[in-house]
Amino acid sequence: MIPSSPIGIFDSGYGGLTVFKEIAARLPQYDYVYFGDNARAPYGTRSFETVYQYTWQCVKWFFSQGCPLVILACNTASAKALRTIQQNDLPKTEDPTKRVLGVIRPTAEVIGQYSRTKQIGILATNGTVLSGSYPIEISKIFPEIAVHQQACPMWVPLIENNEHHSAGADYFIEKNMGELLGQSAGIDAILLACTHYPLLKNKIETYLPAGITLLSQGEIVADSLAGYLNRHPEMETRLSRNGSVDFYTTDDPCDFDNHAPNFFGRPVKSKQVHL
Repeated sequence: MIPSSPIGIFDSGYGGLTVFKEIAARLPQYDYVYFGDNARAPYGTRSFETVYQYTWQCVKWFFSQGCPLVILACNTASAKALRTIQQNDLPKTEDPTKRVLGVIRPTAEVIGQYSRTKQIGILATNGTVLSGSYPIEISKIFPEIAVHQQACPMWVPLIENNEHHSAGADYFIEKNMGELLGQSAGIDAILLACTHYPLLKNKIETYLPAGITLLSQGEIVADSLAGYLNRHPEMETRLSRNGSVDFYTTDDPCDFDNHAPNFFGRPVKSKQVHL
């Protein structure tokens, strides 16, 4: 049997499934392994060191499963762990040709195309906002753009407790949207910089003034990955192509399987991993 070499998709829990959904639709031919560290979620409130340690531990698990390429489909992990992993850890591994990519850089590379006023809003977790990763990365590519950030600490708990359709969700969405838009009247593009937030997209749009573009990351990251594989045939040729998808979680698989379809759009069957 030829060993499988799947693409690894990582998230602290369920949110990365919204990104994976678009990746799998854009590039269905490859094999994939999705891994949610649900037992230790959420990552958004944890320290840089803790997020790095958890993320690197999970990345090493992906490597043990034969994944030569891992996508951190998690803004917090991308903000707090990716650079250290890329610069310090990968060169020291047994196979330094393996790669770990995130979701912040691909988004930063294109977000300027969506703003006429050069005023962009970021809705994210506390951890992503405090990291400053989006303003830093966007300024490298679009130095003329002003980035306004707003932390939304209640949004992920509402979603994971299936309260995102409730009136309580409306209260916090209206509150946080008002806080973001109050920072600048010129904002004309807003990024949902947490992979959970697409589940709130319809509600968020009800509090958006006309003329503001609301962006999710899934399609952006999927297009970026397709471009990366096209530019790096040395990686693309290593990947196995059977169209297989496997799901893993560090928590209860039954609980994961019950929640996952809200994010992925179809039923899943997961297995538990003990790290």
